[in-house]
Amino acid sequence: MSRVMQISDPHFGTEKPHVVQALLRLASEQQADVTLLSGDITQRARRAQFAAAGEFIRQLPGPVLAVPGNHDIPLFNLIARWLNPYGNYRRAFGEQLEPEYESKDLLLLCLNTSRPEWHKDGAVNSAQIDRVAQRLRSARPEQLRMVMQHHPVRAREESDLTNLLIGYEEAVPTWVDAGLDLLVGGHIHLPYVWPLRGHDGDAGRRAWTAQAGTSLSSRVRGGIPNSVNLIEHACEQEQHTCCVERWDYCARQDLFMTVHSHTLVLSRGD
Repeated sequence: MSRVMQISDPHFGTEKPHVVQALLRLASEQQADVTLLSGDITQRARRAQFAAAGEFIRQLPGPVLAVPGNHDIPLFNLIARWLNPYGNYRRAFGEQLEPEYESKDLLLLCLNTSRPEWHKDGAVNSAQIDRVAQRLRSARPEQLRMVMQHHPVRAREESDLTNLLIGYEEAVPTWVDAGLDLLVGGHIHLPYVWPLRGHDGDAGRRAWTAQAGTSLSSRVRGGIPNSVNLIEHACEQEQHTCCVERWDYCARQDLFMTVHSHTLVLSRGD
């Protein structure tokens, strides 16, 4: 079985220290094979905030894959925003803005959907859509095929329709048809799991998107506490099992606890 932990929107600079320690304990207990950090790592893309994020990440087990969010680009330093928008991000996480991870039963593809010319909106372009689709088609049958980005592609609340990824109308069905199983994101600080469809709608493949809440920040929303997702996948004798668990921080017990488990039905034979 493979285990993936999704941590999103920690917004270092607004993090709650006791929640940071609780999440580090959870990560140590769960020992995920890989950890995904789906953007808005900092609140204002400052060096000190990235340094705090880097110290946190160095304490996580296994490899960590990260993508920038809109908050990871300088807001007030306009010169840096235009001339070197990812400078502080790259100092903390390296040059690669769209890393990949592959194992026997996992294929994880990352997209940078942030755009320096916009304050909060995100977008995907045709080159990104094609690159991800090509990699998805090359996946092995036993692999869980995942894509991580910051901006959402489905909205549960009407107020979040304006937060949807620009270009999702073409990207999502293209990726589903190419073999996508699970797309994970953040940005809106609301956790939920939602189905996705290909170009043929209900007659074609089905995939899923899993949104994560804010993992560490005081900027919680909708009465939902800090939370993370834990994704477990196994493939035995060509039979896939996949589950997305939501773990919420419980202040009374000072730990993260499982509050919801969603079993995903994966389309295969395609």
